[in-house]
Amino acid sequence: MLTKNTKIKNIDLHYAQKVKSELSKAPWILRITDHRDKASPVFIVKERIMPDQRTDTQDLKAPRSIRSILKERGIIYGQSQRRCLPVISIILARINNHADIPLELQQYINKKRITFRGNLPLDFEAGYKLVLIFKLQERLKEMDRVELIARRIDRFTMEESSYWYSRISHFSDAANRWAMAGMKTMLSGHPKDPNVEKMLEDFRQKY
Repeated sequence: MLTKNTKIKNIDLHYAQKVKSELSKAPWILRITDHRDKASPVFIVKERIMPDQRTDTQDLKAPRSIRSILKERGIIYGQSQRRCLPVISIILARINNHADIPLELQQYINKKRITFRGNLPLDFEAGYKLVLIFKLQERLKEMDRVELIARRIDRFTMEESSYWYSRISHFSDAANRWAMAGMKTMLSGHPKDPNVEKMLEDFRQKY
């Protein structure tokens, strides 16, 4: 019978042997951490900006030493996070390592109380989907709409996820806001729309 300490040791060993080596190459990162002013745990999705994509290096004296950086793109915590956990878990479960072997990252959040703190590597598809979920749930008060957004985004292809991420992030502040407002309506209707609950239940049963 596995004890609690044995399970902790097993997951620590899994992280050290299977996960940690993938972090430096991952195009996106999911950071699980604590913030003093937010309900724990806090999930932060970060995008890796490659040296040739950086725009903050003009004044550096040694351009050859320029490295990639991680930039925060979205955050989720509290009730919204709890409603999206099943979908986030599914997205993490699909991630493979460089040899195309499943990393089984879902085990780090598949608990009533998430104790893991650290970084998890994401591939492009997972990164795009999580950042869309994290951004579009902002300021939504109806949790059914939040969950419906997450479940519908999970059905996107990688190309669709990439396209919609570009629409909410690569233009002016106003254009990005308008795109996010439009996506929220497209994916979850309007507040108090009775069809939201019906569509959500349909997604829960099918996927």
